[in-house]
Amino acid sequence: MPLYRDEAVVLRVHKLGEADRIVTLLTRRHGRVRAVGKGVRRTNSRFGARLEPGSHIDVQVYSRLPEGQAAPGGRRGLDVVQQTESLGAFGAQLAGDYPRWTAASVICETAERLTEEGEPALRLYLLVVGALRALVAREHDPGLILDAFLIRAMSNAGWEPALLECAKCSRPGPHVAFNVAAGGSVCDDCRPAGSARPQAATIALMAALLGGDWGIADVSEGSIRRESTGLISAHLQWHLERGLRSLPLVDRA
Repeated sequence: MPLYRDEAVVLRVHKLGEADRIVTLLTRRHGRVRAVGKGVRRTNSRFGARLEPGSHIDVQVYSRLPEGQAAPGGRRGLDVVQQTESLGAFGAQLAGDYPRWTAASVICETAERLTEEGEPALRLYLLVVGALRALVAREHDPGLILDAFLIRAMSNAGWEPALLECAKCSRPGPHVAFNVAAGGSVCDDCRPAGSARPQAATIALMAALLGGDWGIADVSEGSIRRESTGLISAHLQWHLERGLRSLPLVDRA
């Protein structure tokens, strides 16, 4: 039963028994992993503080499956955390800042929802680490960082909204209508009933967030940001087919 070592971000934790904790990790090479941290809730635990949501760690894990063997039903079962070293206590650094902490919570929940156990997800892992680092650096508004992460994560998952062309006929835009079910911006000929009509600056902001153009994003107006947030959130949750529990808690003031 092999040991393996990997970098990881702690996405979620919950209690197990009186002293243990189950941690959900997004690792660099092994994808999403669920593991038991034995005794980490005791005050004398060697690494309990490192297994908190949002922590970036180097972790050694004892696998219950031999290398390369698939688990029945596609599930790995629970591995066991052996050692951890901190690479960045992002969660602890954000805990006192409500807007940034709630944004980090949405990032972690989204990453968990977009991954399968044991399936490598390197690009998403890098997006998560980059977004958490950006929140800690405080160089941009937390709402913009969150929206940039969400739209890029959707692009990585194959759900990138059409912004510069019609989602149905690919006619070059910009177009005045946006329809989540249709896939993004739509021209007048393809526009389904009930489509939203966002401001042109809103679509430009979404394109800037997708492309990493912070010069445009940072100077955007509040009303444009709120409209962009609504479209990005609706697009993501439509594809997930259920809401994100942490999203309503985000402070968008």
